[in-house]
Amino acid sequence: MDILQIKDLSFCYPGAQKNAVESVSFSVRTGEFVVVCGESGCGKTTLLRLLKPELAPAGEMTGTVTFSGGERTPEEIGYVLQNPDSQIVTDKVWHELAFGLENLGLPTEVIRRRVGEMASYFGIQDWFRKKTDELSGGQKQLLNLAAVMVMQPRVLILDEPTSQLDPIAASDFIATLQKLNRELGLTILLVEHRLEEVFPIADRVLLMDSGRVLLYDAPDKIGNLLAPDHPMQAALPSAVRIFRALHINDYCPLTVREGRDFLERHFAGREGTLPEDEYRHSDTVAVELKNVWFRYERDLPDVLRNTSVQVYGGELYAVLGGNGSGKTTMLNVIAGIGKAYRGKVRIAGKPIKEYKGNSLYHGTLALLPQNPQTVFIRDTVRADLAEILEAHGVPKAEREGRIQAITQRLGVAHLLDRNPFDLSGGEGQKCALAKVLLTEPEILLLDEPTKGIDAGAKQTLMALLRELKADGMTVLMVTHDVEFAAEIADRCALFFDGEILSADTPAHFFGGNTFYTTAANRMVRTLCPNAVTCRQVVLFCQGENR
Repeated sequence: MDILQIKDLSFCYPGAQKNAVESVSFSVRTGEFVVVCGESGCGKTTLLRLLKPELAPAGEMTGTVTFSGGERTPEEIGYVLQNPDSQIVTDKVWHELAFGLENLGLPTEVIRRRVGEMASYFGIQDWFRKKTDELSGGQKQLLNLAAVMVMQPRVLILDEPTSQLDPIAASDFIATLQKLNRELGLTILLVEHRLEEVFPIADRVLLMDSGRVLLYDAPDKIGNLLAPDHPMQAALPSAVRIFRALHINDYCPLTVREGRDFLERHFAGREGTLPEDEYRHSDTVAVELKNVWFRYERDLPDVLRNTSVQVYGGELYAVLGGNGSGKTTMLNVIAGIGKAYRGKVRIAGKPIKEYKGNSLYHGTLALLPQNPQTVFIRDTVRADLAEILEAHGVPKAEREGRIQAITQRLGVAHLLDRNPFDLSGGEGQKCALAKVLLTEPEILLLDEPTKGIDAGAKQTLMALLRELKADGMTVLMVTHDVEFAAEIADRCALFFDGEILSADTPAHFFGGNTFYTTAANRMVRTLCPNAVTCRQVVLFCQGENR
């Protein structure tokens, strides 16, 4: 039985030239797990918001959305947002769980019973009485999910809920969704860019393209149905991409286990390692922290504890680690936003305290923060980009040319006249990066640069970073995206308990990890331990190992 029926649904934002959603028709069966994917700005979030009228954006809608049984109460469709902080409204965990039920006017006895049951189910009892601002990113997102589930929805909609979670927290969260779907029969619609773990557990995949439904089918069929040159090919799970690249007559694997079985079935006699280029670095040190200690307030615990790191000139250095471990704090200290109370910070060979006023940000260093909306201050992207050029003394006659050059390079020129606060997460990320790059820094700090962007945009960003590195720019990147780091970084490091524990080349770093590693490496490590990307696995299978 269908629980949702969408027929000829179209939607246009006020003042927009084209529809964000165009003639969309599909149905969702009761208890089905549907993954919604597509390039940034293709209409995924708009579509899902239209399914819950209370969150529908302003604009003109045509077509119908029918819920099973006709009439629907607000709590029957639950919605979890992308940013964990955007949904939390109270200061205590227990109050957040009870908040929705209190608004429904349920008796106190019922509220207490439901809250206790849900806290036990999600393992929240250990931090039940904590303040919500003391929680990690993973805990906040789990709390948001529990606060929705306590309302006993029949349909659960989630908009990129793992985009700000580290790999371990993301896996735990997805496992929880699978448990809710299988044990409770809950109908789930999940928007996600990271398809590695959600493809295998989905019943069907809805792939959108330019506001329309391009494909709606079982996960194992999507790879074959999708055009070979479509940008979303790069988003498919590693097992699917490797399988398609090798052109072997077999069934298509979806999971790491199936991928490993496939590789061992066909390439078991080809054990070895891939040739590796020797790691070389310049003699200059672009960023140096030496025995740095930092805390936000005198009475609070240290966030950075004896942290030391050296990033060489022209290097792309990636830092991975759990939510709340201190990675963003380290970037803020390097950028001069936070001041270490002990230790040394040197930028481009100079102590950071020697940079007076805003001189550090004029051609030396730039930071792209985790939340791209904090970068914008004007009502159009064009005005925002022009403002940063004016602040850096670029003549008015040159500004438009520079704006066109960088936005075309990033594929966002068509967004110049849009309000930056109306953009999708991926679009906002790319426009914020354009603004940062207009300052032409020697050192670029990136905090989760792939958050919310699709696989095609990642390829564009990867090519851009390689060009910037070739021009001599130094890039220090904090990321949860292990696949992106494995492809692009010169060195990768693990941040834990306030300090950098180790740094090595991607082949050695990911090849030696169990959880902080790529799906490709998990599949092939028994045959070729230093292959960490899909491309390297394919090269190994084609006989490139020694």
